[in-house]
Amino acid sequence: MGLSSKRVVASHKKRGHDVASLSDLRGLDLQQIDTVHGRGMTWYYPASAALSGMGAGLVISGGELVTAASAGAAAAPSGAAIVGAFAGDAAFVLGLASRSVGHVSLHYGYDPDEPAEKLFVMSVVNSGTAMSATAKTAAMADVSRLTQALVRGKTWEILDKTVVAKVSGQFAKAFGFRLTKQGLGKVVPAVGILVGGTLNWATLEAIVDAADVAYRRRFLLEKYPHLASEETPESLPGDVPASPDDAEAISVLSELAEAGGPDLR
Repeated sequence: MGLSSKRVVASHKKRGHDVASLSDLRGLDLQQIDTVHGRGMTWYYPASAALSGMGAGLVISGGELVTAASAGAAAAPSGAAIVGAFAGDAAFVLGLASRSVGHVSLHYGYDPDEPAEKLFVMSVVNSGTAMSATAKTAAMADVSRLTQALVRGKTWEILDKTVVAKVSGQFAKAFGFRLTKQGLGKVVPAVGILVGGTLNWATLEAIVDAADVAYRRRFLLEKYPHLASEETPESLPGDVPASPDDAEAISVLSELAEAGGPDLR
C-alpha cells in the first residue's frame, strides 16, 4: 500500500485533472478527489493490525495454554515477554496508524512529511483511538484547533524537526499506554488471540474513518472559509459515553506547547 505524492498526482492526471503538484489537488472539486480516493486502505491497514494483534495475543495468552499443557504453569511466558509483546504490538499499530492517516492526507493534497502535517496526523490518530468522553473531547479539540490554524495559514517559524520529534516521542509513549490498557483482554488464555485481532482491526478502522472525516472537513474549509464557524470539537463523529477513568486523555497541542512549539490551546 505504498503511496507517494507523485503517484497521487499521476492518478489525477490520468483522469484529466489539471494538477502539477500535490498542493494543486486542494483546488479540485471534492468529486474529483473521490474519483481517485481509493478504499483499499479501509481493509489493508485494519487487516495488518489484526494480524499483529493476533500475534501478540498468541505470545501472551496462547503461549500460556501451550506451556501449561506441556510443561506446567512455571513455563508460561514471563512478565518480560508479555510486556515485550504489548510494546511491540503498540509500536507496530502506531506505525500503521500514522501511515494510514498519511495515506488519507495524500489523497486530499496534504504532505504528511511536513512538520505541521505530522502534528495533524498525530491528532487524528489520537481522536481515532480515544475511548472515554474526556479523552475524545481533548482529541477532537486538538483536531479542531489544528484545522483552524492550518486553514488560516498560521506561521510555524518555531516549529522545527526537533520540536516535532519531542512531541512524537511523548505521543508514542501515551499511545502505547492507551493501547496496552485497552488490550488487557489479550492476557486471557485463548480468548486473547481473538481479542488482540479484533481490537487492532477496530482500532485501525476507527483511525482511517477519523482521518477521512478530518481531512475531508479541512479540505472543504479551505475551499469554503465561511464553514469555519461550524468547526467545533463536537463536529467530528465518535462520541462515546463517559468513562469513570479518563486518565487516557492525550493532547497533542499540550505536548507541542511543552516541547517549545506554538501554543494553540
